[in-house]
Amino acid sequence: MLNFLPNNDQNCEGLSRRHFLQIGSIGGLGLTLPTFLAGKKLLAGGPAPSEDVNCIMIWTRGGTSHHDTFDPKPNAPASVRGEFGVIDTAIPGIQFTEIVPNMAKNLDRFAVLRGWNPKNGSHGMADQYVLSGQKFNAAVHYPTYGSIISHEKGFKSALPPYVQLGTQVDNRFGGGMSGILGLEHSAFTIDADPNSTSFTVRDISFPKGVTEDRVSRRQKMLARIDDLQRSVDLQPVKYNALDEHYKAALNMITAQETKQAFKIEDEDPKLRDRYGRHKFGQSCLLARRLVESGVRFVTVTDGGWDTHQNNFKSLKDSRLPPVDQALPELLADLEERGLLDTTLVCWFTDFGRTPNINSATGRDHWASAGFAMMAGAGIPGGSVLGATDDEGGTVVKDEYHSEDLGATIFRKLGLPGDLHVHAPDGRPVRLNKGRVIEEWC
Repeated sequence: MLNFLPNNDQNCEGLSRRHFLQIGSIGGLGLTLPTFLAGKKLLAGGPAPSEDVNCIMIWTRGGTSHHDTFDPKPNAPASVRGEFGVIDTAIPGIQFTEIVPNMAKNLDRFAVLRGWNPKNGSHGMADQYVLSGQKFNAAVHYPTYGSIISHEKGFKSALPPYVQLGTQVDNRFGGGMSGILGLEHSAFTIDADPNSTSFTVRDISFPKGVTEDRVSRRQKMLARIDDLQRSVDLQPVKYNALDEHYKAALNMITAQETKQAFKIEDEDPKLRDRYGRHKFGQSCLLARRLVESGVRFVTVTDGGWDTHQNNFKSLKDSRLPPVDQALPELLADLEERGLLDTTLVCWFTDFGRTPNINSATGRDHWASAGFAMMAGAGIPGGSVLGATDDEGGTVVKDEYHSEDLGATIFRKLGLPGDLHVHAPDGRPVRLNKGRVIEEWC
């Protein structure tokens, strides 16, 4: 007798993630979709706020320097100031460094928080803290924002509510993960490069040589096997949950909207050029397409920002040019399509970097100051909030923390500030304890 639901290797719902993932191979479809699909039917029936706001999160893993981007100190000693000059922005009196000229010209479309205090200088911990608004707690695995949106709002189309582009999130302490909300609210992660001419997304198409007719035959065969198993099985509730996952997975790979969302080659080549023909640029373009197609929360990840060595060369030559090109274009594109009012765009990173340049022309981790960026969904363009001291080491005005970024995201996405969920053991857990950045709301 085939055993789809063994007693070991179970999650908090009593269903095995490993065996959920095996359904595709049993059915001949090659499906390996995350188990969050099992909850589609339940999630789709949940309440929705009056204004449905989506989110695109930019995550630069490693800790992007605030000194060398949006909080320069041109009057500080060279050992603090660094190698870059400053340029004026679209807002009189506000200057950025010379290596983010496009961001400077488009400051009227976004807001910068110079008063962010990360209160943390550790990789891994940062991914958990900044992407959830909750400090790491070994006893309570707090979920990331995308998982919270998946849990609270559910599916809007055949596409998953939470998608992550790239794998540059440190998961060691639960960063970017669903935590107590369960695996069904994990991100659908795409590591393929959308800038590649051979870009394909694993799990949304049939394996080579498998036609829709073959899928139909195998579905019927699987149904007969299921009927035999059900006749002797004493776990009908678990089988029903398994069915829902299978149906949702099949719906996703057969839905026309899924195929269309990932056909980035259909975009105007000139628009693709404006975003930039690199992984980051095309990921931002893909994020816009996914939001248009019904994905509620998209995280675009980018690594290589831990600049202990060659900070200035790395930022100038490789790290910042793609972001400086693509992010302003994303905001302009969203605005042109009438989507910026209903799409919150954030740029977060681990922490700031040290005021003093080290012997390897790098900057080390800094836990007391950094930057955060938000745009869209009513965020006032041109707002530069907060200030650091003359060396960029300490926040001296309008200090906010990662909890407060989270509270602002909750407000913008229509989530209650006192939102509680239940942990697997039944305990109520509050998911946000920050204060909203009222200047942006």
